[in-house]
Amino acid sequence: MVDVSLIKQLREITGAGITDCKNALEESGGDIKKAIEILRKKGLKDLEKRSVRSASEGTLGVYVHPGDKICAVVELNCETDFVAKNEEFKNLARELAMQVAAMRPRYITREDVPTEVIDKEIEIIKAQYSDVPEDKFEKIAEGKLNSFFADVCLLEQVYIKDTSIKVREFLANSSAKFGENIKISRFMRFEVGEVKI
Repeated sequence: MVDVSLIKQLREITGAGITDCKNALEESGGDIKKAIEILRKKGLKDLEKRSVRSASEGTLGVYVHPGDKICAVVELNCETDFVAKNEEFKNLARELAMQVAAMRPRYITREDVPTEVIDKEIEIIKAQYSDVPEDKFEKIAEGKLNSFFADVCLLEQVYIKDTSIKVREFLANSSAKFGENIKISRFMRFEVGEVKI
C-alpha cells in the first residue's frame, strides 16, 4: 500500500494523475525519484499516440522585455479547455514567448523553412568551402545546415531556461506532464525600430 502523502507529493512534482502516481510509486517501491523517471518514460512513450490528436484549445503567451522595446506572442495549443486554463500551461506559453523574444527564431520547425531559404544557405556554404572535396563537403554542409536550423527554428533552439535540452524536448516533456498533445501554432516577435524583411 502506497502512502497517500507520497502520491500527493509526486502529483505536485509531476502534475500526473492520481492513478498514474500511485502505480509509479508501487512500481518504484515508494522511491520518488524512480517514480518520476517511470512517469517520464511512460509520458514520452505515450507522446507519439498523443501527437495525432487534435490540439484546438490553447492560450496566448505574451512576454514584454523590461524597457518595453521587445515583445513576443506565442500561440500554444492543447487538447482540452481544462489544460488551456491551467496556470502552469499559461506560464509555459509565457516562457516560450520569452524564448522567442530572446532568441529571435524565424520558423517553428525545420520543415517550415522555405526551400529557397535553404538553397540560399547551401549556396553560401558552397562559396565558403569551394576548395573542399565533394565527399567532405557533404558532411560540412550537413553540419552547417543543422547549425542554421538550430539558430532560426524555434523547436531546434537550445531552451534558454535549461541549456541541456532543446525547445522540442522541453515541449515533449510538457506534453508528457499534461498528458495532452501540446504544440506551438504560431508566434510573433516585435522590436521597436526593427524593420521586417
